[in-house]
Amino acid sequence: MNMDQLKRQAAARALEEVRDGMQLGLGTGSTAKHFVELLGERVAAGLKVIGVPTSEATRSDAERCGVPLTTLDEIDHLDITVDGADEIDPELNLIKGGGGALLREKIVAAASDRMIVIADESKWVPTLGRFPLPVEVIPFGLGATRRAIETAFSECGVSGQMAVRKAKDGHVFVTDGGHWIVDAQLGRIMDPSGLAKALSAIPGVVEHGLFIGLARSAVLAGGEGIRVIERRKPKGD
Repeated sequence: MNMDQLKRQAAARALEEVRDGMQLGLGTGSTAKHFVELLGERVAAGLKVIGVPTSEATRSDAERCGVPLTTLDEIDHLDITVDGADEIDPELNLIKGGGGALLREKIVAAASDRMIVIADESKWVPTLGRFPLPVEVIPFGLGATRRAIETAFSECGVSGQMAVRKAKDGHVFVTDGGHWIVDAQLGRIMDPSGLAKALSAIPGVVEHGLFIGLARSAVLAGGEGIRVIERRKPKGD
């Protein structure tokens, strides 16, 4: 079974949690795309749901698949958000943002009663940090912001090379919100919660890819089947 098939398996398992009348957060990325496609099939068969996309790419996918959409300005909460992750640790803390949608993804996840993370088993790690940590920044004053990020890294016991993300055409990658992303190669993040707080306190940082205490469960697909991991404490505890 190839990686794409594993991702679709995880998406199919998460879809089992969806009920008629739910308001859903629709994640971004290759695994979340499978969920949107499978959800579209259920909608075509009569399932009544409405979704909030976490990126313009997901919006396009949902519209193509016939999934009705709304915004967080029009509804007051989401029942479930289903999204992928670049890394997942045993506490269900995440690194997200490899696709550049971390800001909208975090807004949608925080507005949800429950976040389900879907991934292939390669995303499961004992400690976050192998995947570069995305930090979404405002272009103005980038030099000062990068120096503040370096200080935050030092105070939290991590270090590594930082680089402004480039798009496939070689130009600076620009997020849906008009911001840039700095990717940091940190290796191991021993205190992700502390680092998340330190980065959030920097004025030029719009958001970062550490999702702490947001995921309630993870659905991992591997060669031996599906594994579902539940976080020990709900969000907010």
